[in-house]
Amino acid sequence: MKITEHIDALQREGKLLTAAATRTELDAPIPTCPDWRMKDLVRHVGGVHRWATGYVGNRHTEMLDVDLDDLVDTWPADDLDLLDWFREGHKRLVHTLSSAPPDLDCYTFLPSPSPLAMWARRQAHETAMHRVDAESPGSTITKFHPAFAADGVDELLSCFITRPRPRRAPKVSSPRSIQVHTTDTGDDWHIQIGLEDVVTSRRSSPADCTITAAAGDLYLLLWNRRSDADISVDGDRDLLALWREGVQIRWRYAKTKS
Repeated sequence: MKITEHIDALQREGKLLTAAATRTELDAPIPTCPDWRMKDLVRHVGGVHRWATGYVGNRHTEMLDVDLDDLVDTWPADDLDLLDWFREGHKRLVHTLSSAPPDLDCYTFLPSPSPLAMWARRQAHETAMHRVDAESPGSTITKFHPAFAADGVDELLSCFITRPRPRRAPKVSSPRSIQVHTTDTGDDWHIQIGLEDVVTSRRSSPADCTITAAAGDLYLLLWNRRSDADISVDGDRDLLALWREGVQIRWRYAKTKS
């Protein structure tokens, strides 16, 4: 996907998240994030937006070793102001990314063609997955465009779980493999899970466990936002269970704050 497409997705997903939070009590629990209530979710995503804006807008080239309060605006004391605070931060992030130069030089933490491409992609999917969380207290989850969902699967499989530290992959006692295939976009990922590392390649190959579904369903499944009901799983289904237990992407705003 192009940078402009990721920025458009970020804008769209942020508006959907705001709409979901507006029609839901801020104290409502979030089924997909059991430890959070709606106001916790809004604060988290609003904080991440400001965190990302700081790196892109200020051209920081190294990870900042500071507390969250040094990076983002203070959360509003009154919950009634929380959604306005979120809208302002979301709007600022979209503007910062849209106006950044193509040759932007700043800190990154995932492989990407450019820093701007990484930040636009990461913030689009960060916001999209938390939009799902915001909608989870209701009865309907807005569907993703297949190409965007496949892109989110690729970011997880090709960028996140292949990072050496901290480990973000199932813990296995012997090398195992997972094949992931999207039925609507025709994408394939082959994941080789070793004792020390994980290697993902964009190919179709025999595996211990093969997971097949539409891109939107795989996006939600692999990010642990839906069950594996109605998902085609061939081979060792226990390996998928290990995935769901072991792949937990947790954001850190800075080295000293989670």
